[in-house]
Amino acid sequence: MDEYVKFIKRMGVVGIANILISISGLIFIPIITKSFSTADYGVWSQVNTFVSLVPNIVNLGLPYTMVRFLAAEKDKTIIKQSFYSMMLLVLVSTIIMIVALLIFSNQIANALFDGSMQIMYIVIVMAFFACLDLMLLSYFRTFQQITLYSTFLVLQTYIGVVFSIILTWMHQPIDVVVLGRLSGFFLVFVAMAILIVRELGFATKLKSLKEELKFAIPTVPNNVSSWVVDSSDRIVIGIFLGSVAVGCYSPGYSLGNIVLMFLTPFAVLLPAVLPEYYERGDMDKVDTFLTYSLKYYLLITIPACVGLSLLSKPLLYILTTTVIADSGYMITPLVALGAMFMGIYGIVNNIIILEKKTTILAHIWIVVAVLNIVLNIFAVPYIGIYGAGIATLLCYFFAFVVTVFYSKKYARLPFDYKSIAKIIIASVIMGAFVIIANPMGIVNILIVVAVSVVIYFAVLILLKGIDKKEVNLIKSMI
Repeated sequence: MDEYVKFIKRMGVVGIANILISISGLIFIPIITKSFSTADYGVWSQVNTFVSLVPNIVNLGLPYTMVRFLAAEKDKTIIKQSFYSMMLLVLVSTIIMIVALLIFSNQIANALFDGSMQIMYIVIVMAFFACLDLMLLSYFRTFQQITLYSTFLVLQTYIGVVFSIILTWMHQPIDVVVLGRLSGFFLVFVAMAILIVRELGFATKLKSLKEELKFAIPTVPNNVSSWVVDSSDRIVIGIFLGSVAVGCYSPGYSLGNIVLMFLTPFAVLLPAVLPEYYERGDMDKVDTFLTYSLKYYLLITIPACVGLSLLSKPLLYILTTTVIADSGYMITPLVALGAMFMGIYGIVNNIIILEKKTTILAHIWIVVAVLNIVLNIFAVPYIGIYGAGIATLLCYFFAFVVTVFYSKKYARLPFDYKSIAKIIIASVIMGAFVIIANPMGIVNILIVVAVSVVIYFAVLILLKGIDKKEVNLIKSMI
């Protein structure tokens, strides 16, 4: 239990960081949607979507590979050689990416950024630093320097948001505001690079990455396909319906996708913690970590899904414009439910990863990506933006089901069905209160949210959904 207390404490740090990152998006949405046209906001969304794709391809699966292969390594020489070898390979891959983007820059700009070449060039530079930043962040994640990892993650976001807000208030056009986003990637890269070089020094010899690449390459389709499911819907909407439709779709999607934020602490820490116990054959400890992780994830996300779905419309009225809220509020429940299934997948798939069966995940996500694109292409022209939301939900659910099917071949699944049933009952009772209250306006929403949280946990305690041991765990964590 002591190990899990430490794990929960670190998870809390990462969780707070991700809450801050999510809040930053909610802070900027009302500023940008009320300062620019819906089409301009659609372009902003496409910038973030595109930049999130590039590292999934260019980094060749090495950030996660670093965690899997070096988390338990104690020899500083091996760590140094492996880290710099991976960084060099990613740098070469990134340079190749830049050349390719420059060659096709006109076509990409016309398809995604309303033909703005200035935005295209900024995006290319941003993507370059995004690739390198991901590798440097993975270093801190690998060696469980969670405070530094979380700090840099928050700084990367908030530096970009603050500069973007300043440029917006200075009435700069959207292609200049995008520069603010770039500043976060660049400044954090410089700070992380200085710290890592001071800690490791420079390597005089590089290491062969044959074994690492054998593990890493199969994860690339997984990463790209995951991006396809998470982000390609906006590109399809942009192609078929235009930037205005993207602007109507994105806020509702962002609101529903907050649920996935709660996965991040588990996704960051479990891969760094579990290999040590797995390698020494302590499967009971692995099972304990997975079971507690899934229970606590669902403890938060099931009521979050209910609350966000029921409060989507009034929240979007506050955060965006009437047009966006009326057009996109039904996107939130579709995405929230899909994100919850994606989070369960993100915890359960650690079983497959520990077995180094990454090709299974690659095959799953290739199928999911193709399914997502097909569903979007057929649904968006006929159902509009709601077709994209339905496609997202179906694809996340499919990935969850198939991953559970394969995972149970290697280990016991970490589902506590009695606890899950109690969480659902408490969430339904809480949701009934939200429907009756039907709050409008920020003050009323905050009051209803506070009361809903009390109702949820009160019902959960009455149902004994949290036992004494877990209460003591939370106390010891605090």
